[in-house]
Amino acid sequence: MTDESMEKLATEAWLYGYPLVTAAVTKRDMTAVPARDDARRKAPVNQFCYMRTTPDAAFTEVVSPNADTLYSSAWLDLSDEPLVLALPEFGDRFWMVPILDAWSNVCAVVGQRTSGPSAGPFLIAGPSWSGPAPAGLTLLTSPTAVNWIIARYATSGPSDFASVNRLQDGTRLIPLSEWTGDPDAYAPPTDVPVPAGADTTTAPVDQVHALSGRAYFALLNRMMVDNPPAPADAPFLGTLTKLGIAPGASLDDLSAEELAILDAGARRGPEVLRELLAEAEAAGSGGWTVHRGLGDYGTDYAKRAVITRFGYGANLDADALYPHATTDSEGRPLDGAHTYVLHFDAGQTPPVGGFWSLTMMNERQLFADNPLDRYAIGDRSGMRTNPDGSLDIYVQHANPGPDRESNWLPAPAGSFNVFLRLYWPEEPALTGGWTPPTLRRTD
Repeated sequence: MTDESMEKLATEAWLYGYPLVTAAVTKRDMTAVPARDDARRKAPVNQFCYMRTTPDAAFTEVVSPNADTLYSSAWLDLSDEPLVLALPEFGDRFWMVPILDAWSNVCAVVGQRTSGPSAGPFLIAGPSWSGPAPAGLTLLTSPTAVNWIIARYATSGPSDFASVNRLQDGTRLIPLSEWTGDPDAYAPPTDVPVPAGADTTTAPVDQVHALSGRAYFALLNRMMVDNPPAPADAPFLGTLTKLGIAPGASLDDLSAEELAILDAGARRGPEVLRELLAEAEAAGSGGWTVHRGLGDYGTDYAKRAVITRFGYGANLDADALYPHATTDSEGRPLDGAHTYVLHFDAGQTPPVGGFWSLTMMNERQLFADNPLDRYAIGDRSGMRTNPDGSLDIYVQHANPGPDRESNWLPAPAGSFNVFLRLYWPEEPALTGGWTPPTLRRTD
């Protein structure tokens, strides 16, 4: 193969490994504490961190964060033994507990859509464990040792946080060897050793993109040992052996020229992610791109990498859809120098079994600071409808005035994009029978 074709293959390998490397770096960042620290949104491995309030503009750990729900987040290592997941009674509140494997696929999910107000307890087991679940536990299996749980509970805002916090306290993880049938009988350790070298100040995405080719692919090779690639990946993995990329492989014997090829792939990878996203957005309808088939990517490694970069932790379509807009109704990039309106005709707001929202993102795919600390607006926000029953959402940097402030989604001064989040989307949204209206520029 020519150097050019080898560099192309190295870039493809970078995209292939992107979710696994991102999982390793994000897990390291979010678990680098000796005990649960809700204020910093961190907890040791195999423990929940309870995010007691919705994220704000200072939150950088995960791109495309969510202001609609409170989270209970946990990074799992199932290499030693399974974990018991115990859950509270949820009543009529929307909730869901998806489990992502290390390759960012949703390997299991329970929630209001599938279970109603109550579910569990469950036994979460990794690839090294075999055997039936003990009596009273429902088995959930993951193909990888590393997993990420992102439990979500709908909230209507700060006045509702205390009620959700009680549900979070009832969301528990217990090692199988410690399980007695009573979740309250187990107390997580509070003196867990913190691995050296964790960078807890730089956003994980920036850490991943800063890795040299050698560092990136060495980490990928290590991670693939306990988090094996899917059987369907075998043909592509076979082509990567010439680059030294394989589960457990060492890069020590590669030549300087070969390491330079890996570096070239690592430099090119982030550029390709941006290009792939731009292509997908350009193919969107009416200014919106709906990335369907999330959470179950098969061998579509490019799509999997793009979603990891711009929407890490995405759910299955049946649980949530995320129409994404970067342009207005005339195809012009969204920018806070202009004002916009998102207009829903009467009866045409998003069709959902759960709820919906419009969320603002800045150019780094993070929340944009604003005087109201409002990062999303939706059907639980108390917006005013027009006399004919239609609804207008004002998307702009400056406050539109007291008569419109209830319907204002603040935008940053510069480039921005928005997600229209649909939780438990109904059939018209799933099949394309309903599509969002375009953002119309009004200045």
